[in-house]
Amino acid sequence: MASIADNLLTVRQRIDAACVAAGRAPSSVRLLAVSKTFGAQEVLAAHAAGQCAFGENYIQEGIEKITALSPQVFTPPLFPALEWHCIGPIQSNKTKGVAQHFDWVQSLDRLKIAPVSYTHLTLPTILRV
Repeated sequence: MASIADNLLTVRQRIDAACVAAGRAPSSVRLLAVSKTFGAQEVLAAHAAGQCAFGENYIQEGIEKITALSPQVFTPPLFPALEWHCIGPIQSNKTKGVAQHFDWVQSLDRLKIAPVSYTHLTLPTILRV
């Protein structure tokens, strides 16, 4: 069975090849590793292999992982910081937790939750239309 580092290397090689075929710089593409259903140890292994951006669509599971892997564990410049993206639908009762723990919201699909998110913190957000 391939290790997380081996799998990441394979994916990065495929991204690089696709970029070259498209005439695009491979450095213009960022890999977002979806870590849902994987534990903190797997995230640590991916981070050790150079992966910094992680996506979660299970809000509570993501918050638990983010808390467990707090910034005290990874202090730049020794380690690049972990970057957490909320990629799933957000229930209005979860917006405060998302705003407090995640770095990005990639799943804003209705205006009802936007004001709540922004009252707590300003996050880079991608809108679904």
